[in-house]
Amino acid sequence: MFRLIVNLVLQATEQTLIMVLASGAIALLVGLPLAIIVFSASRKELYGSPWIARPLSLLIDALRAIPFIILLVILLPVTRWLVGTSLGTGAAIVPLSIAAIPYYARIAEIALRGVDTGLIEAVQVMGGSRWMVMCYGVIPEALPSLISGLTVTLITLTGASAMAGAIGAGGLGDLAIRYGYQRFNTQVMIAVVVVLIALVGLIQAIGNFLAKRAAPQRG
Repeated sequence: MFRLIVNLVLQATEQTLIMVLASGAIALLVGLPLAIIVFSASRKELYGSPWIARPLSLLIDALRAIPFIILLVILLPVTRWLVGTSLGTGAAIVPLSIAAIPYYARIAEIALRGVDTGLIEAVQVMGGSRWMVMCYGVIPEALPSLISGLTVTLITLTGASAMAGAIGAGGLGDLAIRYGYQRFNTQVMIAVVVVLIALVGLIQAIGNFLAKRAAPQRG
């Protein structure tokens, strides 16, 4: 019995990691460019295009306002169309990614806004273009905060992936519901909770390490 529980937990952990890392990567690839567009369009020193920044910002906030469990249900037809099914690990990546993109976009935009305006002006005084301001000034300066924001996003996705187990997405949430809750198996429930705590701690530790390494060296 113990060996069976271990095998189930290992398989579920692998599925959870696939969901979290895949959706986290998509959130980074789409959410960061969105944040850069909103940030640069809202700053007069850069592109100064509020007609771009405001609608995008409203769209990001609107998507963030939808509870994840509702988003899961709303996106069922889209998920079936994209991956051919609404069940399983692959299907769960679709709603997880769509939920994570605006979440990380807002966190990243806040990180970019935290960069000192003097840095932007300094790069421009040295003849740097708007593209150079972003690539060589703003983004490197905000990198530790961007990494910390991604860490928070991955931890949030870990919890959301467990919630996705309620509709048969696989992973630790699905294991806890089917084998722990429905079959009244306390051992499985405890094992899932312990693994989730360990995953969150590991993600946070790696994120803290990377953010510290990315911090600009002063003096």
